[in-house]
Amino acid sequence: MHYATNYGIGERKRPTGINEDSIALSAFEQGHRAGFRGQSRTVEAGADDPGDGSDTVELPANRSAAAFVLADGAGGHEAGDVASYVATTIICEELAPVAIRAARADPAAFGVDLDRTPHRPTPAELRRGVEDAVVTAHRAILANANESGTGAYTTVVAGVVVDGQVHYGWVGDSRAYVVNSARETIERLTKDHAVVEDLQEEGRIDDVEAHVHPRGNEITRALGGPPGEDPETATVAVDTDTVDLYAEDTLLVTSDGLVDAQTDAPDLYEEYVESDRSDEVAETVRERAVTDDEIRDAVLDGASLVDAAATLGEMTNDRGGKDNFSVLLLAEGSFPETPADPPPRDVEVERALEDRQTKIIPRE
Repeated sequence: MHYATNYGIGERKRPTGINEDSIALSAFEQGHRAGFRGQSRTVEAGADDPGDGSDTVELPANRSAAAFVLADGAGGHEAGDVASYVATTIICEELAPVAIRAARADPAAFGVDLDRTPHRPTPAELRRGVEDAVVTAHRAILANANESGTGAYTTVVAGVVVDGQVHYGWVGDSRAYVVNSARETIERLTKDHAVVEDLQEEGRIDDVEAHVHPRGNEITRALGGPPGEDPETATVAVDTDTVDLYAEDTLLVTSDGLVDAQTDAPDLYEEYVESDRSDEVAETVRERAVTDDEIRDAVLDGASLVDAAATLGEMTNDRGGKDNFSVLLLAEGSFPETPADPPPRDVEVERALEDRQTKIIPRE
């Protein structure tokens, strides 16, 4: 499994600001015997290599699983950075064992026959694990708010990657995407819990306005809250889903600092509206904003995940560096190859009934 991260304060906030974003990832790698079925790599044969004396032999690939979380705090040094830190540490602590148990529950993948193994979790159970971890973090942030007397908030995207799938959940306007190099596509896996997302869904603004809308910093859902709420009983609505991942995929998770980097958004918004939403001004907006297509190209053109993460950070600051930014990229080449006609994974696409994943309704 390969991964890379990049995060920073943002060009405009550097003189006095702090980074309220946090990232955590726990990766589990296991190799045994003949390896995970159907997954191997070709190497040059040598004196110590098993095989039939041919020029190359097939060696097993490791089996990988991971837990990840990205959080974007709000409220400054006494609140936002604390909230994002609590969210990433607690959620990763909760989800890392979930990922490992999910992998350990299938010893047959390594040709091992055991009488006693953990229950193999279903996708619904793994999504429930993500939801539970997010709620646990939400309660911890509220407990800290009560102790400090300061309200604290953060967005979050978290998930478990195992056996060619990602089981994930989110709260707020941080995002997850999947970029596929075989088809040169980018698909957005999350829908922002934000005012602008609601306005766009209602048809009140178009996709160009969404890039520069004056209310682009307003979210409708977050972890944490003001002092006073009971952390023992508090809950938060967590949207969850499961999608397949392929060998040619890169999972990309990011805070809104990447896509909301431009500092002249209010002026661009007024210019676009006053021009009667002309194509010419729309093109100017797209040139100033960081679009999904540009994110895709940065990943596809990167010589490595590290290079792609660096390019995305540079892109953010080149467009104005309005806010903190953070990105996490993850890829696993031993997953199945991309099929000729893969099912849609974009959150905005209406999936066929057999492709839909059960959604978890948060418990009261």
